[in-house]
Amino acid sequence: MLADELVRRRMVAQRLWGPRPRRPEEAVRALLGVQAQDHRPARWAVGQRTEGATDDSVRRAIADGRIVRTHVLRPTWHLVHRDDARWLLALTAPRILARMASRHRQLGLDGGVRRRALRAIERAVAAGPRTREELGEALAAAGVDPDGQRLPHLLMVAELERVIASGPPRDEAHTYAAFDERVPPAAPLEPDEALARLARRFLAGHGPATAGDLARWASLTLREARRAVELGAEGLERAELDGRVYLFDPSVDADPPPSPAVELVHVFDEAIVGYGESPDLLTGPESARLLTQPDAFVRVLLVDGRMAGRWREVRPPRGKGAAGPVEVRVDPSRPLGRAGGRALRAALERYAAFLGRPVVLASG
Repeated sequence: MLADELVRRRMVAQRLWGPRPRRPEEAVRALLGVQAQDHRPARWAVGQRTEGATDDSVRRAIADGRIVRTHVLRPTWHLVHRDDARWLLALTAPRILARMASRHRQLGLDGGVRRRALRAIERAVAAGPRTREELGEALAAAGVDPDGQRLPHLLMVAELERVIASGPPRDEAHTYAAFDERVPPAAPLEPDEALARLARRFLAGHGPATAGDLARWASLTLREARRAVELGAEGLERAELDGRVYLFDPSVDADPPPSPAVELVHVFDEAIVGYGESPDLLTGPESARLLTQPDAFVRVLLVDGRMAGRWREVRPPRGKGAAGPVEVRVDPSRPLGRAGGRALRAALERYAAFLGRPVVLASG
């Protein structure tokens, strides 16, 4: 199979091309997990994969608990569908905790400290959602020092241990709520059943991808990832390119949009970070220059499914209102041409519709 065909299938699986789900939580379910340490760009990642979504509609899905933000899959936040949170954590949390053991020793978070912290956090959220600051106060009251990096690590442990998950916002502040109040009960899966489900769902939302991609994405060993693919192989197809074996769900398919197709994604978008072994399929040889800039506000321009430059929002001067136009500066790595310019303007219009604000190209 040619690289262009693999790219087309991957962009369709990512729900960036072809039919899009109608609800934000359905878009998250389609990808299984959406990396979300940067909250606003993560909402755009969901929104651009959802038909007619706005920033407000994605916010509501998170506030209502249809989408859960928690540490899962890797040692960072992800958005997951509430029906997937329980089995995904059961499968991946033990390995994430094992990876964090050295850092926890450095912070003095031994087993006794973690157990006291979990009890204090559980008591606090039993009375209702709590902010990060309130949970820090609850830890201090229980004799657990929350200073420095201890608090975020203890909150991460509480998420991984299924004590807390994201709660409804309170005056624009994020809160944590009791996990069992935000995530519906479900019968536990047998380990092999969970691995098979993980492989099938990952490949339906990210394929064509390799077993190595799955291993990096879900904190598995390569041996576990290969076993997951074997267990979930029914209905999957394989393709080989440059010595790599790619797997994909052939039922996830659609025609590509007219070329050139332009997408504005963020640097932690699943189309970029979802492939630990084969990122070059989408990013190409330009990825080193475009992704090594130490600037969290730089995002990625995709043209015909491949990385073709950077874009960023130009922040308004302090004190300016939040209702004015959003200025976007685009830095293509090659000329877009007249057709590419029209496609870029269409992408900016989609972003404007999502934000509910005008979006204009910054000059200079």
